[in-house]
Amino acid sequence: MDQSDIKEAGLKVTKPRIEILKLLETSEKQHFGAEEIYHELLSKDIKVGIATVYRVLTQFTAAGLIIKHNFEGDQCVFELDRGEHHDHMVDMKSGKIIEFYDEIIEQRQKEIAKEHGFELMEHSLTLYGEFKDKG
Repeated sequence: MDQSDIKEAGLKVTKPRIEILKLLETSEKQHFGAEEIYHELLSKDIKVGIATVYRVLTQFTAAGLIIKHNFEGDQCVFELDRGEHHDHMVDMKSGKIIEFYDEIIEQRQKEIAKEHGFELMEHSLTLYGEFKDKG
């Protein structure tokens, strides 16, 4: 994604929009809260207000550039919409989020919908729990 994606979304290309999109694209971290984005930009000496961050995230969500997740415990995070479906596991203690994809789960959901005469248009699966040490 780049400036042209911002234009195609019908938004004016501004420094805050460019910087927020760049952060979401280049970070190893995939899920960010608005406050995290704000602090990350400040740490890079990018001057932006928290209200601007919230406004840009709302605009990006409405334009389909990013996805907003409202996880349990009032945890709201944003991730770049890369057009690939995946599900999430959320650690209820640490807030850590892991993405995963499992074809068997995906197929079973389609089968269940079909068994009930339900036209599945979209879905999300979020598992809540606690990550334990392996070993």
